[in-house]
Amino acid sequence: MLNTTKWKRALLLSGKIALGSSLAIYTADLLHLQYASSAGIVTLLTVVTTKKGTLRLSAARIATFLMAALIAMATFLPIRSEWLAYGLFVFLVTLISELLGWRATVSTNAVIGTHFLMNLDFSPAFFLNEFLLVVIGILFAFLLNMFQDNRGQKRNFAEKIHHLEQKMQGSLTEISKFLYGQPTRKGLWRDLASIEKQLQRCMEEAYEYEGNTYGEDAAYYARYFEMRLNQCHILHNLQNEMQKIRNMPVQAEIVAEYIEYLSEYVTEMNEPAPQLQQLADIFLWMKNEPLPVSRAEFESRAVLYHILMDLEDFLMEKKRFIHDEGKVPA
Repeated sequence: MLNTTKWKRALLLSGKIALGSSLAIYTADLLHLQYASSAGIVTLLTVVTTKKGTLRLSAARIATFLMAALIAMATFLPIRSEWLAYGLFVFLVTLISELLGWRATVSTNAVIGTHFLMNLDFSPAFFLNEFLLVVIGILFAFLLNMFQDNRGQKRNFAEKIHHLEQKMQGSLTEISKFLYGQPTRKGLWRDLASIEKQLQRCMEEAYEYEGNTYGEDAAYYARYFEMRLNQCHILHNLQNEMQKIRNMPVQAEIVAEYIEYLSEYVTEMNEPAPQLQQLADIFLWMKNEPLPVSRAEFESRAVLYHILMDLEDFLMEKKRFIHDEGKVPA
């Protein structure tokens, strides 16, 4: 599933770059612009993975074009050595762009700078020629980045959410088995690490989706996968706590029952108020239990209490998410 998605994204991006670059060159040719091929290079350098990213980069390219043209005039006219003049030009353009936080604009301005260097023409007509090359390249990059498979991406997210929730439910079931004193599946903690890696990749895709979408639900999936990733980190804390138990106390069975019950509610929009209330009842029950009679029992009971606190953090992550989002995007 992940490989297919990666191939689709790579093919879509490659197709957009190829089509946009070709159309930019064709348009520049129609307008009889010099260095028409450079319009295609501008398109290639401007197409990024998101609509919002392309829009920001396009604005920065236009804003820095005038700066680059003025620097070219100030360096190419008085300095006769081409390599020295161009080196100074690139140094100044890069320095200013870096200070302004516009490093991504350096490549386009460097290309435009070579045109000024070869012609030493700073007339309004040639200035307009170079400006149109940038505008045409940017325009096709922006237009083609309007085409995104957002509907397919939402279906893909829904499938991944269902798959990951099932895996998390299985991990919780195995944790409950451990507290029951039953044999657990080998590689339980490796499975959790695998889930974390999948969630990390899903978060990256969700942030990209957010950058390509202007609707109210644009940030939903990124926040969802972030919430699940935080929950996985909490389950890893459970691992550290459980490894400290030397002798399983009788109270562990109640905690195991609760975790087994909790696993059924690891679903996308479950509101965890009932699970939090039941957890509060267990805290109260633990408080009213007879005091431990040995050091080993005391330490094991303390570990169980920490496990319950971790489970409370686990549920609070979901509660905050439900409070912030409220509903699944349509």
